[in-house]
Amino acid sequence: MKTLFRTSFFALLTSYIVSSCTTIDLYEKSAAIPGHTWKNSYVPSFTFSIKDTNAVYQPYLIIRHNDKYGFNNIYLNLYCQAPGQPEKKITLDLPLATDEKGWLASGMDDIYEHRIAFVIDPQILDFKKSGTYTFRTEQIMREDPLQNVMNIGLRIEKKQ
Repeated sequence: MKTLFRTSFFALLTSYIVSSCTTIDLYEKSAAIPGHTWKNSYVPSFTFSIKDTNAVYQPYLIIRHNDKYGFNNIYLNLYCQAPGQPEKKITLDLPLATDEKGWLASGMDDIYEHRIAFVIDPQILDFKKSGTYTFRTEQIMREDPLQNVMNIGLRIEKKQ
């Protein structure tokens, strides 16, 4: 019985290790907001490469804040630059909370993290050129500096 348990455990452990070593086709990076006080002059930049131009990609913004964040949303300018193209600006109004549900995020203690999918008009950006892409994020809220924002990030996933 012990031998069967050990063999099963070893097989399970080996399959877990092998599956965890496979690559995930995505990009994710976050930038810390100094002092949790986001000045509109601080514009974090995210650079990544696209090789598979046949794939469809889903971008996400990652926003981490504490429970003292004072708004139900966040307004951002997202600057996108594709290989060989001029930079283009997209203005986003992203919901972070509702009166009914509260924060629309996963949370632990008083920290909340949002992973918000957004759509980019294909006329602006379509990820159909291989090369280096750059995104910059600028907060454009009425409050400047914007208090209680801890991180801003970008995630790019291949759609299955």
